[in-house]
Amino acid sequence: MYHEHQLPCLHCHPHRYIRMVQHLIERCLLLRMSRDDCVEALAEHARIRPLVTLTVWKELIKENRDFFEAYYHAISPRPLNWRPIQRVSRFGRRKQWK
Repeated sequence: MYHEHQLPCLHCHPHRYIRMVQHLIERCLLLRMSRDDCVEALAEHARIRPLVTLTVWKELIKENRDFFEAYYHAISPRPLNWRPIQRVSRFGRRKQWK
């Protein structure tokens, strides 16, 4: 059982606890949170020690390096001079009617 804990205990059920932390990290990823934001959120809302979150995060990176490279690229802030690419239709530019 969980002994007086509602959530799995790291000492009583380490495998369940780590899976729970992994699940919570995945939820943070769905919310497009950075690693630091995720660590802070789990510490505040789930009372998970930052060292535990960071350790699980690092293991997830080892297992899914390509995903995390794409993820970091997707959530990184754009440079200030960044402008979206303007697409030209496949028919080319049409003259404006006057």
